[in-house]
Amino acid sequence: MRLSQYAKKMGVTYRTAFRWFQAGKLDAYQLDTGTIIVREPVIPMSPQAVALYARVSSADQKDDLTRQLERLRNYAAAKGYTVAKEVTELASGLNDSRPKLSKLLTDPTIGTIIVEHKDRLTRFGYHYIEQLLETQGRHLEVIFPTDTDNELVDDFVAVITSMAARIYGRRNSKRRAEKIKHCVEQVMQQEETV
Repeated sequence: MRLSQYAKKMGVTYRTAFRWFQAGKLDAYQLDTGTIIVREPVIPMSPQAVALYARVSSADQKDDLTRQLERLRNYAAAKGYTVAKEVTELASGLNDSRPKLSKLLTDPTIGTIIVEHKDRLTRFGYHYIEQLLETQGRHLEVIFPTDTDNELVDDFVAVITSMAARIYGRRNSKRRAEKIKHCVEQVMQQEETV
C-alpha cells in the first residue's frame, strides 16, 4: 500500500510515516517515480481451538449427557482434533438464554464447535448461527446431520418432537415424532410430484 494509505490506517500523519520510512522502521521501498510502497505484514494464522458442546433438556438425562460427551470426544479423537474446551449444559433447546452456549459462541479463540445433532445446539435458528460463525472464519461440525434435505421438514419435526416430548414424555415422543416425520415427508414428496 502507498505510504499515505499506511499513515491513514495507522492514524498518524503522512509526515510521521515518512520519518519512520527514512529511519528504516518500515518494511517499505521507493519506486523510481518516488512513490513509497509499504509492505503489509503477513499475520500468521493462529491455530483455532476446537470445542465440544453437549446439551440435554433435564437433570434426569445426565447419563445421556455423559454418553453424548463421550461420543463427541471419540469423534474429535478420530478426526485428530485437540479439544480445548468441553461445554455441557442442562437446558431446553428452545431456551435462548443459555449462558454457557453464549460464552462459547462469543469466544473468538474457538474455531470449531462440534455437536452431536443440530438440535443439541438449538431447536431453531441453527443456520443463522452457522452463517454468523462462518463470517468470522469459524464453523460448526455436526456428527449426525439430519436425514432430510428440506429445512422446512427439519423445523417441523423439531416442533413436533418438542411438543410430543412435553405431551407424551421423552420415550414416546421420539417414536411419535418419527411417525409424523414420515407422514410429512410423504406429503412433501407428493407435492413435489404434482
